[in-house]
Amino acid sequence: MRLLFSLSLLLALLHVISCLLIGAFNIKQFGDKKSSNSTLMDIISTIVHRYDIVLIQEVRDSDLSATKRLMDRVNKASPHYKYVVSEPLGRSTYKEQYLFLYREQTVSVVKNFTYDDKTNAFSREPFVVMFTSKQTAVKDFVLIPQHTSPDSAVKEVNSLFDVVTDVRARWNTNNILLMGDFNAGCSYVSGADWQQIRLFTDKSFHWLIKDDVDTTVSENTHCPYDRIVVTADMNKGVVSSSAKLYNYMLDLRLSHSLASGVSDHYPVEVQLS
Repeated sequence: MRLLFSLSLLLALLHVISCLLIGAFNIKQFGDKKSSNSTLMDIISTIVHRYDIVLIQEVRDSDLSATKRLMDRVNKASPHYKYVVSEPLGRSTYKEQYLFLYREQTVSVVKNFTYDDKTNAFSREPFVVMFTSKQTAVKDFVLIPQHTSPDSAVKEVNSLFDVVTDVRARWNTNNILLMGDFNAGCSYVSGADWQQIRLFTDKSFHWLIKDDVDTTVSENTHCPYDRIVVTADMNKGVVSSSAKLYNYMLDLRLSHSLASGVSDHYPVEVQLS
């Protein structure tokens, strides 16, 4: 019996080790000011180290100086992470970038493109990246990030369906995961709004972060803004019940003030087997 327990424990540990952990984190206004704060950067680096791939949103870093400081901090002990970043995106003078950090021992980037938003559906069009991993059931998979504008969240989340259609035609794959700060909750998306969102009405998509999950750091809100959505094929590689938020305030024993200094959002995450 003891041997059986030991073998079961070993198999469980090997399973955890072989899984990929993917996260999406809206780090509020990540640029020169935040990246110059040593305390905040230590916390952000600790959070990054949790993931094999992490999407960072609300990056405002056109010269990549903040990104380079983050990479220096993340790789301080030894170089484990690389990054791929979009150009500054946005239809006004206000622009943001999508930044993916990834652990090079477990995954690599195959290719990427910025979605051609001909109809101006998005405030910041998705920067689509295909990754490959030798240790997951789904070897090649596509990540579609999106940080919506709150006032146009319904339109933007609905338009992600068109991005999926483009990816399927362009790369002949249905191993697709969408993630980010969709602002998909509370007053921005509610009630009948959901029937206008094809990503929701098409039941081949699985919403892994549910409506009762509060992804905000604020003590005054309870909103599931940050989401992870997968196609049916991608869902086959998802570890059951692994999608959740990561409450770094509790896990790292931070004060609410310090946690809020890092961001007004918690990361959301999911494991791939």
